[in-house]
This record gives sequence, structure tokens and C-alpha cells, in this order.
Amino acid sequence: MGNIPHHFLGYWGYGAQHELEALLNSVLENLAPKRENSKSFPIWNVVYIEIDGNSRRQQNQDLHAEHLKSRSPLAPLKKGGTLKAPFLRGLGDLFCVSSKNQIAAISASGLFTSPDAWASLQENNCLVLGREPFGKVPLYWTQQGQVIWFASQLQLLLPILQQSEVSISGLYGYSCFSYVPTPLTPVNEVFAVTAGTELVWQSNCQSGILRSPESKNIHSWRETPEQLTDETTAISELQTLLKDSIQRQIADLKDEPVGIFLSGGLDSSVVAALLVQAGVKVRAYTLDFGEAGIPEYPYAEQVAQFLKIPLIKVAANPSSIENALIPTVQALDSPFGDGVCVPLYLLSQRASQETQVIFNGEGGDQLFAGWTNKPLIAAGVYQAENPAGQETFIQQYLRTFHRLGGYESQVYQPEVYAHIQNLHLENWLLAALDRNECPSLLHRLRRASLMLKGAQNIHPRATALGFAHGLWVRSPFCDLALAEWTFRLSGELCLQGACEKYILKRAVENWLPPEIVWRQKRGMGVPLTSWCLNDFWHQLGIWLNPEILRANKHFYPHIAAQIVEGKLGAGIQGRRIGETLWLLIMWQLWRSHVLNEELSKQSWDHPFWLPRLLWKNYKKILNS
Repeated sequence: MGNIPHHFLGYWGYGAQHELEALLNSVLENLAPKRENSKSFPIWNVVYIEIDGNSRRQQNQDLHAEHLKSRSPLAPLKKGGTLKAPFLRGLGDLFCVSSKNQIAAISASGLFTSPDAWASLQENNCLVLGREPFGKVPLYWTQQGQVIWFASQLQLLLPILQQSEVSISGLYGYSCFSYVPTPLTPVNEVFAVTAGTELVWQSNCQSGILRSPESKNIHSWRETPEQLTDETTAISELQTLLKDSIQRQIADLKDEPVGIFLSGGLDSSVVAALLVQAGVKVRAYTLDFGEAGIPEYPYAEQVAQFLKIPLIKVAANPSSIENALIPTVQALDSPFGDGVCVPLYLLSQRASQETQVIFNGEGGDQLFAGWTNKPLIAAGVYQAENPAGQETFIQQYLRTFHRLGGYESQVYQPEVYAHIQNLHLENWLLAALDRNECPSLLHRLRRASLMLKGAQNIHPRATALGFAHGLWVRSPFCDLALAEWTFRLSGELCLQGACEKYILKRAVENWLPPEIVWRQKRGMGVPLTSWCLNDFWHQLGIWLNPEILRANKHFYPHIAAQIVEGKLGAGIQGRRIGETLWLLIMWQLWRSHVLNEELSKQSWDHPFWLPRLLWKNYKKILNS
């Protein structure tokens, strides 16, 4: 493949052209040093002019950033220093412009026949920003005066703002979900387009004032009235859909090898098997957490030997994790608190040495009712039988995130705590758990998982980490035909007794070793608690320093010590200790390395400067 991943930045609206041009050029000049060491920014120029409702397209020109100031774009008609009609000046890629009105687009996979995020101009001077329903690529926007700035990366919009400030609502959502729920972002005045929607701005050439955007739902996960119950039919149809999905995603490949992130779990193993069946040259990459983590390498090795493909083991030890931590935060762009992010960065880094296309098994859990659905189904049944119970079903769903929801009074400083009293976490879940779209419980849970944990967390972070290393990221389970078909399945075919993903296992049982197909699902064994309480013990005093937290005025200064002492709450024990600390670490590093906040001086009023064993003995003496 000749092209490499890119981002776009653009603006549209009413304003002084020379001022907007100068601001846009300043953003590009600041990006130039990054492009020297990155594969993510080949820049092309697309200019659109709207005059009296008629649009014209200037032929794409090879205007690299270094020459941008010396090239004069087609000038729109001006009146009194402002534009008579809305205009757009933006950055895109030559491969983006695939439809009549589309001005820029991004595809996570590199297949631009089906873009994942786009900007387009419609008749009557309308700007449209849209995203496909799986959420593989984010899209951000901000309004400055009567101009809409939009970008596929949050960091591209930060220089546009007069001042970048943390959104308290975004912070609250992040601390409860480990990602910032759309349409919020972690930054005030910047918003995200929700997956599966388009935002439409209407212009008013007479007043020169932009109206608030109208949100249009372009796709909704919806349960079909008639459910497929015949197992034989379902197996046959699913096998065909899986093979068709792979064929669509390898259509542009020639003889170059592709990579597959192979955990040895069912989903990634299925993708690997499909690629091999299709005759693609495959190299598999798997993580090795050493003795501290749950061993996955033996399962990945078994699959690789069965499929006769090479397997590269990537070490995810404390040293490599620490070295990759800040680059991961910068690559993610928006904060993501899951411990798997840095290991996935290491996988992408290694794979990029040998391929430009990486496949993964992301999305399988969301499509086929993975293991996390079982306790929720039990909770839903209990709630139906005991409607006067203490917790609603949505509250039960909230608890599956296992973050800081429910600990607000112990977590936030008074000013933030007062602010979030008016926020209700349930509101960010209502659309995903809509009974009208999916009356049956299992389909409703699958819909929620696709819209929340998939579209807002798993898929955008996978793309960001791949793009940081020049990789196209392909997720065969993120196939619209396949996903819509799963909403025809009866619940018994998805979850049969204690066996989750039943129909998927039946469909692929002859493609893989039975021990892989039928073994019980386990999450990725990232040993966060072991790392934090041992290898990163002293670093906790730096990353979560009390004086820095006090100056930030968000979290309580000594929250890290409370967590390791087990004082924050009964639910934060064992592996939840590491997960919670990591959530806070990723947020704080995002503030300093993406938002570029200045840090205050550090204090020593914390236990992490002591050796952990000495501190534990000291605590025993105090308690006695």
C-alpha cells in the first residue's frame, strides 16, 4: 500500500479570512517538527468556496505544509473584511474525496470506499460532520465566534482555543467509565460527534450567524421483530458473513504480509483463521507479561502452530511499559484509562516494523454477547422480579465499569464535587439501553456494549495507537452486514446456559483447536496492581503527587495513598487497586503531556518515597 494514515483539520463559517488563514498556518507550523518523526501527517489542501449557494471545488493540490504559506488558495468573495457566504478551508488527503459533497474523510482501515469520519458540504451552505456507527475514528469540533473548526484529532483543535481548560463533566465521565462519553471531551468548548450520527450546521447568509447544529441519527442498532432460532441456518449464514467481511477487508492487498494481534482468545483466533483461509500472508503478534500476568502466550502459540503462521512475542514488562507510557498518552490523544492501552502501543510499535496493515479481533464481545453480559442478565432478571429493589438496572450496568462511580464524595475536592451534583451518569447510558430499540434484554445489552464500550472506548483507542505507528487498523467484526445480522439472532443462540458466544463457537469449531474455541473467556491479564505496588511504587509519588493534585483542584491530594491502603472503598481491592490507580495516572499524564498544563512543585507528604516494605511495617507499628 502506498498511502499512510493521516488526520484532517478544517474550518467553516463567517469570519475574516486572513485571520483564519494565519491561525490555520500557525497550527501547521507547530506540527512540522512532529511530522519529521511521525508517519501520521501527509498534508493535502482542499478549498471549498460557497458563493450565493453554489459550491465550487478546486482540484486537490499537493500543498505540503512547508509550502502552504507560499501558495495562494482560491479567494472567496469578501465584503467588508468578512465572507459573504460560509467558506471552508481545510486539510485532507487526496484519497479522501470520494463523494460529490465530501471534502475530507478518514478510514481506520485505509479502505476509503467506506470512510469512518467525514466532513461534507451540502446544498444551501450546510456543513455536515459524521461518523460511522462502530466509532473507529473520532471527530471533534469547536465553535469560535461564527466559525466551526473541526478535526479528527483533539490535539489539532487545542491551538484554536483561546484557553484550554479541563471539562469537569468530561472528567467525571472519564473517572466513571475510563473514557470521556460523547458528545463531551476532556476539554471545555470542544465536543465530539457521536458514532452513528451526523451534525448539520445551517448557515444564514443574511445575518452571518450560525445556528446550533442539528443531530441526525444515521444508524441505530435495532432488534428485528422476527428472530432466527434455527441453529443450522444460523451457523451457515454466520460462516458466510465472516468470510465476506474478510474478503472486503483484504480486497486491496497484494502480496505484502499483514499482522494480527493474537491473544489466543476466540475473537482474534477467528480473524487469524479467516485470513489464513483467504490465502493472506499473516504474522501474529502477542503480548508476554511475564510471571506477574495471566499467561496468554501458550494459547496464542497453540493457534499460531495450528494455522502455521509465525508468532512474535512482545515483552510487556515494567521497564517497557514505563518507557512507552508517555508516548502512549500522546498517541491516544484523548484520555483512556484502561491498562491494556500501553501494551497495545507496544504491539503496534513492533508490528509496524514489518507491516502496514494490522488486523484485530475487537468487536467480537459486543456482537456475540461476551462474558460480561452474564451477570447483567442475572441482574436484569432479578430486577424484573423485584422491581422495588435498591438498584435500578441502569445502576447495575454502571457498576460493570468498576471505576470511581459511587465514590464521588471521597474522590473529588469540594468545588468539583459541588459541580457534579447536577450531573447524572445514567443520562449517558439512556440512549444505549433504549428498550424501544431492543425490547429483549440480551439485545439491549449488546446494543449498549456496541455504543458505549465499543464505539467510545475500544475502537477509537485501537485506531489511535495504530495510526501513531503508521498502521491501518482493520477489525473484521466491525462489519455492518455482520453486526446487523446478529440483531436477528435469538438470545439462546448467543448465550446458551453458561456458554457465551455459542453460535460463533459453533460456526468456527472446525477452524481452530477445540481447546481454543471452547475454553472459558478471560480478560487480558495486565498485572496493573503488581506493577503499581512494586515496580512503579516510587513513580506513584511522582505521577500522583499530592501537591500537583492539590493544585489541580480536582482529585483529593492523597487519593493514591487511600487506594493502596484500601481505604477508598470495599470495591477497590485486589486488581481494582491497579485499575483505579492507572485510571488516575493516565488522566494526570494526559493533562501534562497533551493539554500541556504546567505542573506545580512536588511535595514529599506521601508514602511512595519510602520502600514499600518499610512503609508497610511502619503502618503496622502506627496501627498497633
